[in-house]
Amino acid sequence: MTPDFPSAADIASMPRTEFAFPGPLRDRLVAAILDGSKTSTTGLLVDYEHAGEPLPEVGLRSVVVDSDDRPVGVIEVTGVRVLPLAQVDLDHVLDEGEGHSGVAEWRAGHERFWHGEEMRAALGDPGFTVDDTTLVVLERFRLVADLRHRSRTSTV
Repeated sequence: MTPDFPSAADIASMPRTEFAFPGPLRDRLVAAILDGSKTSTTGLLVDYEHAGEPLPEVGLRSVVVDSDDRPVGVIEVTGVRVLPLAQVDLDHVLDEGEGHSGVAEWRAGHERFWHGEEMRAALGDPGFTVDDTTLVVLERFRLVADLRHRSRTSTV
């Protein structure tokens, strides 16, 4: 284990982070985190508010779970910004590691997700939509540990 590798107790005490909903999208996002190509993500401020969750803070470590709810990695927040959707920049888009080459393409993909049935149901608003003024949470993170490679004797 490296000095930065969290113990089983540390992992058990960390909050869990879910990217998208279980299924193919989550699987792609988690794979991108684990291969290092995804170092940022975007959430809706209203989603945090609706869930009663605090915004991420720099230094916060959390356990990334896959579609089967298995812990597969630990990430640490390195930056957080809240701003209107219209102000999302290309650097953030590229660091999301989803293959988007421009902000417009990235936004169209995110709008499909945010306007989807699962997101609208999660927000309790069947007509939910975003626009240029919708506040988004831009989070940057680094992969601290790939839990797929932890010791076979680990209980986590």
